Amino acid sequence: MASRSDDDLCCPVCLEIFKNPVILSCSHSFCKECLEKCWREKPVRECPVCKRRSSKADPLCNLALKNLCLLQERNQTASEGLCSLHSEKLKLFCLDHQQPVCLVCRDSDKHPN
Repeated sequence: MASRSDDDLCCPVCLEIFKNPVILSCSHSFCKECLEKCWREKPVRECPVCKRRSSKADPLCNLALKNLCLLQERNQTASEGLCSLHSEKLKLFCLDHQQPVCLVCRDSDKHPN
């Protein structure tokens, strides 16, 4: 099984993790906003990577990539010791759910004990 690098989840235009990724017919993906910006700057709608012309003015959402990016962001947040729900520091451990929690989680209905 091939390993996935973080570069696979980065937009080739902004070089950040994809935000609202869209896919072109050439199979290249971009943040929707990055692609729209590229297309505003040029008279022809083409792929910023391979220069193939796009027949669609409104490319499809790349849902699989969007989900992968969300998982990556959650994993990064968790590895930094921050709650994926509240972006607060994980200071406690819930014995009932066997997971670290922040103070906001502790006060929520999900972790009453």
